[in-house]
Formats: sequence, C-alpha cells, structure tokens
Amino acid sequence: MPRFFVNEDAVCSADVSIVGSDAHHIARALRMAVGEEITVCTDGGRELLCRLSRIRDDGVQAEILSESACRSEMPLFVTLYMAYPKGDKLETVVQKAVELGASRIVPFVSERCIRRPKPEKLSSERERLARIAQEAAKQSGRGILPEVLMPLSFDGMLEKATEDPIALFCYEGEGTEPIRAQLSGERPARLSVIVGSEGGFSVEEAEAARRAGCKLTGLGPRILRCETAPLYALSAVSVLLEL
Repeated sequence: MPRFFVNEDAVCSADVSIVGSDAHHIARALRMAVGEEITVCTDGGRELLCRLSRIRDDGVQAEILSESACRSEMPLFVTLYMAYPKGDKLETVVQKAVELGASRIVPFVSERCIRRPKPEKLSSERERLARIAQEAAKQSGRGILPEVLMPLSFDGMLEKATEDPIALFCYEGEGTEPIRAQLSGERPARLSVIVGSEGGFSVEEAEAARRAGCKLTGLGPRILRCETAPLYALSAVSVLLEL
C-alpha cells in the first residue's frame, strides 16, 4: 500500500491533506482513484489508514479510517554520523541506513576524507539525499521520515554526537570494546553511531573522541569498507536492542 509522510498539522479530526509532490505523485504517477486506500505517517509517530476522497494535482484529501502505533521504528532514536566517502557511496549509506532504522543521518568531514563537500553544492546535495531517504522510508515501511542534515566539521560532529547518552565511535585501532559490551547497560533513549571514511580515523581523532565522551567501539575481527561499517553497526544495534 502506498505510504506518505505528513506533518501533524495536515491532520484534522476526520481527514488528512496531502499537498506538493506527493499529491502530484498520487494523481499522476500512481493514477490512484477516489476510494483507494493509502497509509499516512505523521511526524508525531501516528500511522493512519486512509481512504482517498478527493484527488487533484495540487492537493489530495483522504478520510481517516483507523489509527495505529507504528511497529517499524527502533525503540530508540539513532543518529548516524558518516564521514564523507568517495563517489556516490554516501547515497548508498543513506538508503540502507534508513532501511535499517536510522532516525537521522549527518555527514561530516574528518582528517582522512578524500572527498570534501563543495560549499556551493551543499544544499542541492542535501536535497538529493533527503529524497533518497524519503524513498527508502516509503519502501521499508518506516513510521517517520528520517532527516538528512547539513554536514559538520569533525569537532562539530563530536559536540553534537556526545549530546546523546551513548556515542559509539567505530574505530579499528587499539583500546576499543565490542558493541555488545558498550550497550550492556540500561537501554538509552538516544544513540549516536560514528563511522569514518575509507581511511578510517587517525589516532589523534580517536583520542579526541575519547576525551569528548565517545565510546571507542570495534566492529569485529575483519576490516570493513566504509560503506559496510555503518550498516554493520546499525544491524548490531538492532539485534541487541530491538530484536
């Protein structure tokens, strides 16, 4: 069933309004008809079963048939901080991270990043990644639309990531503990996962992360590609805290 995301202010007591590109998609691309059903998810965490009652290119109206709690979200808010990889790997990471339950994805620049974002392209790149996140959220049945934020510096990333109760700094060097050990205590409400680019993190960056309050975390005995590591980490978090 087609799935769409709206703000809570688009919902009234009995129906919901869908505007913009989603309305055009319903009317033109999907060629849906009055009486067909869709799923609408709100940013307040509600999942609504709706029946289309009016379809126009500039706006769609749907009657709310029932409401339920979304069962596809992780029991905690997970932010993935991903150092810029080469090429289009970030697009793949965003898509798969959304499928695996990430609530927010934030790119950042670290010492060993080969690719550096160009200031004049930041807005367009963010819009493209947000569209990828939206499509992945629809495909995977997510109950929220994960955010893709503007990139941060390494220091800015550490400052934001350590606002969460636990920040896992994925590192292949010495002094790490496995994810299972890092998450053995009380389940946090929020969690940050930090992953490096192709060259990983320098010793100095790892030490800065430790001083900032991050937990240096190993990802097993094998060296993972930078696009594999975040998906491995998110999967491990899901197994330990969700399944």
